[in-house]
Amino acid sequence: MEPKSLSQAITTSLSDSKSIVDAGTAAEITEAREDDNPYEFLFTRAIEFRQETIYFIVVDRFFDGDSENSEGPNPELYDPAGEDWGKYWGGDLQGIIDKLDYLKGMGVTALWLTPLFEQVEALFIEQAAIHGYWIKDFKRINPRFIGKDDEPSLNKTQDTKNTAFDRLITELHKRDMKMILDIVCNHSNPDFSGKKGELYDDGVKIADFNDDKNNWYHHYGIVTNWEDEWQVQNCELSGLATFNENNVEYRNYIKSAIKQWLDRGVDALRVDTVKHMPIWFWQEFNGDIQTHKPDVFIFGEWIYSSANDERSVEFANRSGMTMLDFGLCMALRQALAVNAPPGFQMIQDVFDLDYRYDGATELITFIDNHDMHRFQTLNPDPDVVRLAINLVMTCRGIPCIYYGTEQYLHNDTNTDGDPYGNNDPYNRPMMENWDTDTAIYRDIRLLSGLRRLNPAVCLGSQWLKYITSDVYCYLRRYRDSRCFVAMNKGEPVTLEKVETDLPDKEHTCVLTGRKLEVKDGYLYDLELGAKEAIVISHVGERVKGQTLVRVQVNGISTNPGEIVVIIGDCPELGNWDIAKAYPLEYINANTWFTEIPFNESAGKAISYKYAMWREGHSPVRENLVCRRWLLADEGIVKWRDTWSH
Repeated sequence: MEPKSLSQAITTSLSDSKSIVDAGTAAEITEAREDDNPYEFLFTRAIEFRQETIYFIVVDRFFDGDSENSEGPNPELYDPAGEDWGKYWGGDLQGIIDKLDYLKGMGVTALWLTPLFEQVEALFIEQAAIHGYWIKDFKRINPRFIGKDDEPSLNKTQDTKNTAFDRLITELHKRDMKMILDIVCNHSNPDFSGKKGELYDDGVKIADFNDDKNNWYHHYGIVTNWEDEWQVQNCELSGLATFNENNVEYRNYIKSAIKQWLDRGVDALRVDTVKHMPIWFWQEFNGDIQTHKPDVFIFGEWIYSSANDERSVEFANRSGMTMLDFGLCMALRQALAVNAPPGFQMIQDVFDLDYRYDGATELITFIDNHDMHRFQTLNPDPDVVRLAINLVMTCRGIPCIYYGTEQYLHNDTNTDGDPYGNNDPYNRPMMENWDTDTAIYRDIRLLSGLRRLNPAVCLGSQWLKYITSDVYCYLRRYRDSRCFVAMNKGEPVTLEKVETDLPDKEHTCVLTGRKLEVKDGYLYDLELGAKEAIVISHVGERVKGQTLVRVQVNGISTNPGEIVVIIGDCPELGNWDIAKAYPLEYINANTWFTEIPFNESAGKAISYKYAMWREGHSPVRENLVCRRWLLADEGIVKWRDTWSH
């Protein structure tokens, strides 16, 4: 029985996401080990993270589900009153387990948790390591986050998997939710009473910054010139002991530690401070990690990255992981929170540079995080933060919500009239409310469901339809699916005529329930209230197949009327007949994308290449023999290619 309304359809998608998109959570690699195997790639099923809605939690500040672990090894670092911002306040993994239904009900599909590794137990500049980035042992869990009687050693519990961490993984996967672990490869811990960079391998000391016999660390002092790339990659960030990535023993240690966490059920990784290590390290690291678990999704933090920063763009395109979209975040904060001119045009300027990325649709979008003042510290208006959330939930990229935003959580301690003074640690207040009726909670639930229901939102291109300083209209498009978004951050306004590309009929706004009539593809006399957003969805027929291949090719320049296609030696790709080639969808000036259903050729070895149809001219084919792939026999596969000139 089909849902009676779009709202019901979205609710259905949240409760049964596998019917919307098979995320292929089980990694299975088809074996082909013969020495004479001519095929360049063996492949596994893939997780499609573009359909996810991420929720980022500072574990210590979310919910205390187990009061017995709060004091930890050093009770002096725990403040039960929650008044000392530099100390632990009691949040733990049991607290997250207790609130999973709250998160699931909001439409959250993936949890990003601050690092869970064992930390140094002391104060540094009046702060304890509540954030998780001053790591002592990458193979042990912070005892403040697990049960008092749980064994923190990964090795000792790898087989039994009986800690609060393992229970969290189990409960997440029961709800079709994913676990994102925050990891750090650049550094360990700062100077605590003469101790610095003391590192352990599951309880056994293996390195010491002050007695660095085996060269595990760089010893060049702190960064003094942030424009000097060598300093950024080799000197210390805020006095943190910085690993020497040239040391293969260090590289083997950090990779083995992360692999153990993946073996415990972690689905994805967020990687801290990626700009502080050379790209060759990340290429090796990601290659090893993705060989160990081919379906893992990885994104990095290059702080204040943007499409105008050539080094961060190179990282996004060549490192083997995607990244947090700081460029869009800063534009959103300026255009909406600060209300700076030219308003929405600042945001569109970011999207206009998407062609510089090979994977703009996989960038992680956000409006604030644990390292910057919260959006509502800049602008406390709840309707404005709601607009910002609506935008990141519907624009290209993968949305990430900082914990408590749905409850308008922010704390203005220490602003002294300057919202820019309210930063770490005051952007990390304790989560207090769990109201499932707030406007943002409801919007996230509806739009998260829409992301899974309508492939245009998670996979498609983005097209500007109307823009002023205060009004912004854009379209998401993929095949015959559409999602039209209009928002107004100013006073009420009426738009005489807006192109939508939607089919002609009466549509219902996902957020407001308003009825809106489209004629000849246009909305006429569209009324937008003050700080109002409307979202109209039209879902076309989804691509279905025994094996579904999501194909992306970059690096091809096309003109209007030219279409990129894929041809190959199988029926699905036309058996090399270019007249029967499979067409791709234009995403931006650098990216073409499509989904190809394979039934007859599922589980078989195939060859393929790309070509370009040109009206009135002969087709242009890639300049290579062919590409080769051994298809999985079912599930989702990703191809990521660059056009060969």
